[in-house]
Amino acid sequence: MKFKYTRYTGNDLEGLDLEELVSKLSGLLLDSGFGSPAGDSDDPFAEDDQRSEQSLHDAILEALLNDGVLSDETIDRLLGDPADSDSPSRLEELVEQIIQAMEQEGYITRQPDPHAESGEGQGADSNMRFEVTDKGLDFLGYRALRDLLSSTGHSSVGRHDTRDLSTGVDASGSPKPYEFGDTMNLDGSATILNAVRRLGRGAVGGGIDVSYPDLMVSQGEYQSACATVLMLDCSHSMILYGEDRFTPAKQVALALANLIQHQYPGDTLSAVLFHDSAEEIPLQQLARVRVGPYYTNTRQGLRLARRILERQQCDMRQIVMITDGKPSALTREDGQIYRNAFGLDPWVISETFAEVTNCRKAGILINTFMLARDYDLVSFVKQVTAICHGKAYFTSPHTLGRYVLMDYLDKKTRTVH
Repeated sequence: MKFKYTRYTGNDLEGLDLEELVSKLSGLLLDSGFGSPAGDSDDPFAEDDQRSEQSLHDAILEALLNDGVLSDETIDRLLGDPADSDSPSRLEELVEQIIQAMEQEGYITRQPDPHAESGEGQGADSNMRFEVTDKGLDFLGYRALRDLLSSTGHSSVGRHDTRDLSTGVDASGSPKPYEFGDTMNLDGSATILNAVRRLGRGAVGGGIDVSYPDLMVSQGEYQSACATVLMLDCSHSMILYGEDRFTPAKQVALALANLIQHQYPGDTLSAVLFHDSAEEIPLQQLARVRVGPYYTNTRQGLRLARRILERQQCDMRQIVMITDGKPSALTREDGQIYRNAFGLDPWVISETFAEVTNCRKAGILINTFMLARDYDLVSFVKQVTAICHGKAYFTSPHTLGRYVLMDYLDKKTRTVH
């Protein structure tokens, strides 16, 4: 029996930041259908190609080799001797270990590919597919929020402050006379001082009789609550022209949800997808949604968002609309979808403006984040902004998250009720 002795180098997973690697895989884990030229979300084979274990293996290998996760010296050591082609390199073994570690840490789940029996794919990797867990999505939302906020120089933020004062528990303003309906957050010193002033010096020996006019309450900064509907365009144009625009939009939604959950628990966030029609989806499902060959029914999305916000009893209600296309569809009264992709259809535009007006009458602000700069589209967005007194941002997928988060954080500090 022959033995081959080599230098012990320890576990290759030691020193590898698994969380950082998972962050670098967010493009694959939040796949929006960009890899499918037809953008057909109903094609199970196209989705399985994106969710196969082989695609995960290739993405991890790409990150290890080209994203600076490993040093050049480590890569050379893991690749081994090129002449020894019969045995797999340690780099390939490391990739397999990483996939197992991601599953053990709860970032992904693995299961057999239901289409493997039909003879598609070769090898063990082709017979397995993966799904991102809720823990994995929550982690990606946290990392997206951290990266977006760090890029703007902001640190941890708390609740939304306004210029108004209220009788709350946190006392940061001067005391005021108690009025019916105020929180009974008494300022003892100011209340006793009022009683002494009213009774004079004789009150010291015989006790102090405090009456209703003497009551003073502490004031705290009035902190508003905000209800937000994130309205995402998932029409086919969001993955056209060689650029995936929908995945960054999903990352923004995950970051906003993480921000609200941990920093603004009094706020609410809902997600609405609009295409031929519109539907509300749970935030937990947003990261798994893919685009498709759809038109853009902006009015239906605004109408659904307005109905969601009208049920919210909040001081501030807003719609954050992310889109890259002009309205091209409309839902008729009988439920049929009218479509016209050529130019700005006057009927579609007028009905969309009417819904924008309804939002303004309901006290709902609309802020539009536009991922395109077509002349007709810019004109349409400017009219929407003028009607609802909102704001329009012409941005790109790379700066979208920073614009959305900063607008969300800054808006309420400027609100005066």
